[in-house]
Amino acid sequence: MMVVNKTIRLSTRGDCDMIDITAEVADEIRDSNINNGIATIFISGSTAGIPTIEYEDGLIRDFKDMWDRNAPANMPYQHDRRWGDGNGHSHIRASLQGPSLIVPFANKKMTLGTWQQIIVVDFDNRPRTREVILQLLGE
Repeated sequence: MMVVNKTIRLSTRGDCDMIDITAEVADEIRDSNINNGIATIFISGSTAGIPTIEYEDGLIRDFKDMWDRNAPANMPYQHDRRWGDGNGHSHIRASLQGPSLIVPFANKKMTLGTWQQIIVVDFDNRPRTREVILQLLGE
């Protein structure tokens, strides 16, 4: 059994910015010494998440709209009262989404569906520099 740890760094715009990182994850798997295993993709921070979606303009807009309906930015949050940073909704959204994803891979290829991409969603209310931790486990 082998473990490989990598970091993917990226800059985001905040406000539900979505960045497709599928190619970067695939490159790291291809360049590793592991043929079969699992990839854990984890984002550091409490205002971002990692899901899979079909990364196309309509669904990207639908995804953002869903977050606006379920955890709106324009309502009072206790977090904002305490810290004054206006990103209480960002923390709620990230908590609902979750910070990580596990994707199996075989023969150095992820077992994603045809229209399934791995994305980073930055829910914060400002641009950020983000670190995605990629851990490959396998043989």
